[in-house]
This record gives sequence, structure tokens and C-alpha cells, in this order.
Amino acid sequence: MLPCAHTSVQSTPYWWDDCNFPSLSVRPVSPTCDVVIVGGGYTGLSAAIELARAGRHVQLFDRQPLGKAASSRNGGMASGSIRPGWKELIKRFGEEHANGILLEGKAAREDLWRFMEEEKIDCEFFLSGLFDGAMTSEEAEDLRRHADLLHRMLGIEAFPVERADVRKYIGTDLYIGGLVRKDIGGLQPAKLLAGMIGIAASTDAVIHENTAVLGSTEEVGAVRVRTARGEVVAKKLLVCTDGYTDGFDPWLRRRLVPVRSRIIATEPLGRDVMDRLMPTRMMHGDMRKLSYYYRPSPDGSRILFGGRDGTTEGDPSAPTVHLQAELARLFPELAGVGLTHSWFGYVAMHRDMVPRIFSVGNTVYATGYCGSGVVWARWLGKKAAFKVLGDKEQARCAFDFDPAPKAIPFYSGRPWFIPIVYSMYERHDKKTLQRLNQR
Repeated sequence: MLPCAHTSVQSTPYWWDDCNFPSLSVRPVSPTCDVVIVGGGYTGLSAAIELARAGRHVQLFDRQPLGKAASSRNGGMASGSIRPGWKELIKRFGEEHANGILLEGKAAREDLWRFMEEEKIDCEFFLSGLFDGAMTSEEAEDLRRHADLLHRMLGIEAFPVERADVRKYIGTDLYIGGLVRKDIGGLQPAKLLAGMIGIAASTDAVIHENTAVLGSTEEVGAVRVRTARGEVVAKKLLVCTDGYTDGFDPWLRRRLVPVRSRIIATEPLGRDVMDRLMPTRMMHGDMRKLSYYYRPSPDGSRILFGGRDGTTEGDPSAPTVHLQAELARLFPELAGVGLTHSWFGYVAMHRDMVPRIFSVGNTVYATGYCGSGVVWARWLGKKAAFKVLGDKEQARCAFDFDPAPKAIPFYSGRPWFIPIVYSMYERHDKKTLQRLNQR
């Protein structure tokens, strides 16, 4: 019997335990500026850094203290993955654009590594590689083809893993095969964010935390932005709110669905246990409908295990218990293991399931990361900044789409359908597991 979540399990991210975000002074809100940015995560800060360094007068607003949203709550897996497969991308966008999306993923990952090195951000980055697990022969074949594509098209060191070799990478019998790719790493996401806050604060960008944006109105050659501390008229508005988009932009909110992604952290495990369960210390995932992602902590002392939450209100214990059960399914010896943390953050899903930049009038949006924001958020924030600057060459991006994602029918911001979708995916995965157990 698995233990239920209790009060000793912290509801704040594991990452916050050893990370302090820079203290920012309150500054006056200027009534005019070149660019207003809404959202102080990886995207907004990336854009603010580029714009301020280009000499633009930038004001960034966030409705809460910087560091409290998704950018410091994620799993720290710098994958830059895309949910639709290559064939699906070709079907939607054509082969040239589909290939451009995959190629840009490689460029975005390399750009992030370069950014952290050049800016001297110590966020415990490690190019660990990633193992994706297959539970069925069909999944194993899909991963085999994907490994070939990554190697052939992008020159990435990627290869399939046969059943006999699975335990070289992950100490479980749940998978019958998998894929290894060596171009993905892990980092401490809160420390990456803290470093970016410090860099942005060292520029001429003006950062207003705890200051909500209430709405905006298009004007000729400008945008009038209403904030909790007064109005600002800006030449451009850059919206970088992703899964934390609220009623300040009802148009965008009808296109993005905030989905909770929850992570649990185990108590410290012995080195012998970690060597047995995660011998390569890679990042990990699998191909279930309710996909799970997991990794060792940066110090290698414990396992962080995450997946979709399925709830929309409050902070109930059921999602924590569910993740404990799935962790034990993967590693039976961890049944009943103690937890130190269980927390969630919001990711933004939409109908196209591909990250994107798009414009409406004088407003530019960078959003829709679908759970892979560590790489995409910084990259699209940078690209959106160049778009605002009018630098066509630097702004060139396979994710600069027009038009925007389609609105979701019967949806205006309250994701009433999430428990239904979650239940459908859960039934699908249970049937898969039942078939496997019958073999």
C-alpha cells in the first residue's frame, strides 16, 4: 500500500530549496516605452535581454514575484521536443517546413548551451543524454525510425536500444526497448531563471514584478497597456505568458489550455540504488498517452518523477499518490519510498501542439510550448525580440506562424474538459499495460 501525501511533503518545488532569486527594487512605471513585455519567465526575460541590449526602452510586467511560475517549476530537462511526429509535421506544414522545425530544435539546444556558458550561468547543466522507453513492439519500431531520422537528418548521435540492453540505461523491466539520444541534457531550472533575472536586471530593462497587466488596446502605431499601477503606451506589446495566461488577454486565453504538470521528489536514495535504477544518470521518458518524465536530481541523490496532474483546482493528494504508483510500477523496489516534495506548474497546450510566434496588430506572441519550454521558451523569446526589432535575418524562425492557433470551441479559460481527457488517456494506458501483463 502506497503512503498518501501528507503535510511533511513540501508543496514548493525541490529546485527552490537551494536557489535564491535576485531581489528587485520597485521602480516607477513609465507612461511610454518602446516595448512592454508581459510575463517574466524564460521567454519574457530572454526577449528583455535582447531588446535592452539593442537599446530599446523595455518594461517587463509579471503579476507575481519573478521565479514563481513554470520556468522554476519544470523538470529541468532541456529537450526541445515536438509532440507531433515527423510524418504528422509533413502532413500539416509540408516537408520543407517540417524539416526546418526539426533542424531548429538542434539550433535552439546548442544556443541554450552557448548562452549559459557565455553568460556564466551556473545551473548545474549536464549533457546527460536521454533514454525514451518503449512498452510495445510498435513503440519500439517508432523509436527505431526516430533514431534513424535524428542521425540521418540532424547528425545527432541517436540509436535504438534492444530489450537485452535496456538495463544498461534504466533499471526496470517495464520497457522492451527504447531510444538513446546524446544531445539532450538536464539542468537546475530555477538557477537558470535566477541567472536570467540577474542578467535582465543588469541591463536598462525595467522589471515590474507583482504588477498585473489588466488589458490592452490597439492604437495607431502603438498599444495602450493597462496595468495595476497605471497605463503605458508602447510601440509594441510582447506577450510571453504561456500556461499562466489570464483574463488580461481573453483572445489568447481561448487558444491556450493550462494543464497541470506535477513532479514528485523522492527522499535521498543510496548510491547503490541510483546506480541500479539510473546507471547512466540520463534524462528519461516514455511513449504512453499520459507520458511520464523522470530524471536524477543534479547531485544524483534522488529521483524526480513527473507527469500530467489531471486536476484543475486546489492541491489534492490524489495526483501525488498516482505518481507514486507509477514510480513503483517503473521501479518496484521504490514502492512506499518517502517523498520530500510534490508540486505542479502549468504548461500551455493548444490545438496545433507546436510552439509558435505570431502577431496580431502591434502585439507579438511567443507561446504554446506544450510542456517543452526549457529550450523553446528562451529560443522563441529571443526570436520574438528580433521580430520586434525588425531584424528579419536574426528573426528567421520555423516557429513564426501565421495565423495564430485556432480557438477551442466552448472554452473561455476554464479547462472543464481536462479531467475527461485525462481519464480517456488513463484508460488507454491501462489497456496497454493489461495486454502486456497477459503476455
